[in-house]
Amino acid sequence: MLKSKMRWIVRDIDRQKSEVFAEEIGTSPLAASLLLGRGIDNIEEARAFLFEEGVSFHDPYLLKDMDKAIERIKLAKEQNEPVLVYGDYDADGVSSTSVLMTALRDYGIHAEYYIPNRFTEGYGPNEQAFRNAKEMGFGLIITVDTGISGIHEAQVAKEIGVDLIITDHHEPGPELPEALAIIHPKHPEGSYPFGYLAGVGVAFKVAHALYGYVPEHLLDLAAIGTIADLVPLYGENRLIAKKGILALRQSERPGIVALCKQAGAEQSSINEETVGFTIGPRINAAGRLDDAGPAADLMMTDDMDEALMLAEEIDAMNKERQSIVNEMTKEAVEIVNRDFPPDEYPVIIVGKEGWNPGVVGIVASRLTDTFYRPSIVLGFDSGKGIAKGSARSIKGFDLFQSLSTCRDILPHFGGHPMAAGMTLSIDDVDELRMRMVKIANETLTEDDFTPVINVDAEAELADVTIQAIEDLDKLAPFGMNNPKPLFYVKDAKLAAMKKIGGNQTHLKVSLEQDGQMIDGVGFGMGDYADQIAKTSEVSVIGELSINEWNNVRRPQFILRDMRVDEYQLFDMRGGQPASKWYNDVPESRMVISFSEESADPSIITVKTMEEASALSIDEKNVVFLDLPEEESVIKALLIGKRPARIYAHFHSSGGHFFSTMPARDHFKWYYAFLLKSGLFDVKNHGELLAKKQGWSYDAIRFMSKVFFELGFVKINDGKIEVQKDAVKRELSESPAYSRKQTQYELEQKLLYSSYRDLKNVIDEWIKQPAAHREEINR
Repeated sequence: MLKSKMRWIVRDIDRQKSEVFAEEIGTSPLAASLLLGRGIDNIEEARAFLFEEGVSFHDPYLLKDMDKAIERIKLAKEQNEPVLVYGDYDADGVSSTSVLMTALRDYGIHAEYYIPNRFTEGYGPNEQAFRNAKEMGFGLIITVDTGISGIHEAQVAKEIGVDLIITDHHEPGPELPEALAIIHPKHPEGSYPFGYLAGVGVAFKVAHALYGYVPEHLLDLAAIGTIADLVPLYGENRLIAKKGILALRQSERPGIVALCKQAGAEQSSINEETVGFTIGPRINAAGRLDDAGPAADLMMTDDMDEALMLAEEIDAMNKERQSIVNEMTKEAVEIVNRDFPPDEYPVIIVGKEGWNPGVVGIVASRLTDTFYRPSIVLGFDSGKGIAKGSARSIKGFDLFQSLSTCRDILPHFGGHPMAAGMTLSIDDVDELRMRMVKIANETLTEDDFTPVINVDAEAELADVTIQAIEDLDKLAPFGMNNPKPLFYVKDAKLAAMKKIGGNQTHLKVSLEQDGQMIDGVGFGMGDYADQIAKTSEVSVIGELSINEWNNVRRPQFILRDMRVDEYQLFDMRGGQPASKWYNDVPESRMVISFSEESADPSIITVKTMEEASALSIDEKNVVFLDLPEEESVIKALLIGKRPARIYAHFHSSGGHFFSTMPARDHFKWYYAFLLKSGLFDVKNHGELLAKKQGWSYDAIRFMSKVFFELGFVKINDGKIEVQKDAVKRELSESPAYSRKQTQYELEQKLLYSSYRDLKNVIDEWIKQPAAHREEINR
């Protein structure tokens, strides 16, 4: 048995329905099951999703106030009036800034941009920046990816005579800013068909209206912000991301080319993962550590030399960011383990002086991944007496709702159920921890602390073909609300399994099911090779991919988790002494000896059937150090029980058991020898006789004892004399012979058998109902 590390929630899809749907839309049953599971169950919608049939961008003028915004921008052009684009410091904000700046400049407007500094100005519009813009001669400010909560700042703009156009996608509050125009896909007075655009998506719609056509030359930038901001990748976002990825692969934009070159990314192979894990983090790094200006300049420059210089600069920032995050994470983990052990604290709240507030969210994510607990990470500023931080949650714990009950000590906080940001007094951190722990204790159960993973469908290996995987790839790009597909394969045989990689940290397996085979690889799962018996049937979840090697393409399973539902047998017979390895057996470990009690208190001695019957080994990893004297003892230990694993060592001491039982012909020859000898000194000459016959000295001593017990011989001071008047008796009448026969048969069954035979014997015992224990000795 091997427990999975996560709770698997496998979507139940009707296989017959999938096959019919696949035929109707022209795809594989595997892809059809995925579409059905994600709520796409009509032919038109499915074909639109897979093949983009009938899909196009919405009319930008469907956005409320778009006409007002475009009219004001046109006026700025007519009056040769400069326009300020006010952005944000993350990847969405930077790409939004770049999209609108490019569109405005293409339109013939003198445009400049301003992105506030995270550390000195914080998030969103600020009054001083607006006043400075006015002094510099800007009469029109257009926000991108920000502004919807800037009630005060909009009022300031009005007072100083600056027209304000807000373009944003964050949740609008009950009160909207008083601006010339508010372009928002969820505007309470609007009716735009798709409400989940990223900030860059809204900026892209403004550009669309300004150009009068879809600005496909800006799709590369639009895709970066859309994917990096983790908005739902369906509807118009999917169109932006899908077309944008194709544009990124072919982009001649110096910033994109330089950034890919600096990061070592193959531009022609860019996909959503490249954006999410390579491009996005580098753009984010500038704003996390200092000023986002270099990232925005990189996206907008037309000069390749400048692009290469800026790409190198933000790549260095990203490496610094990674170093800071790694160090902060290490410190945070140490604080958690030392001061707030997860067993006692269902919510993790840690903080430290000097921790960079630009990366606390990343560190919070890492703590949540490590401990699977809601986590809040705070940077302390003792000079101001405040703590700024970010929070990440787990399924089942609503961060926003929980933090809302602490508003009296959280003057500034915002977020949603899974993530939040906050500012509070350092003096209130302990109080916040106490309250959050109390809420978690009242709302979370033990199961909530096991990670949940949602699996799209069960698959049979026969379904996994190159064509099926290519069909699945048509569902890309994957992201929020369209995650990369995960599949469940039940009870596959392990045709092969080994550790791979320089440090043996990865796992390679060959899975076999009904004659079909597929290779799988589990990154960071090398330790499973020591936890799974090679004959076990495993259930796995993971992603499907195509492995190309030497121009040969094969389906491949990328493992995410594994489990073994039945007990596992590990054959440790004939290897190194058990004392050298049994402490490495995973918990819950139970080491059992059937002989004399050990000096090691962790070893449990079981000698009688009653002791064996009473001992619970359910869900335990059981080590059998040696052999019992009677089969009934180990049967009583196993019948009706549910061990997780059995490690069979079954060591036998050389003087007590031996691997061969003297045959009847051996007894016959030895008795004849004794008759002929008259008097045999077994003590002094027994070893010589054994050597001559190719026997062991133990065999000579054993046969001598059997003859003595049957009355065939007398033994006096090591000398054996045959009793010629002895009554004929069967060898089995000797207690020693009967005992040895039983021991020999047990050795053959448990110690000298093949792995498969031993497994069959133990399987048979375990599968018997508990009531059979009473019948063992009958």
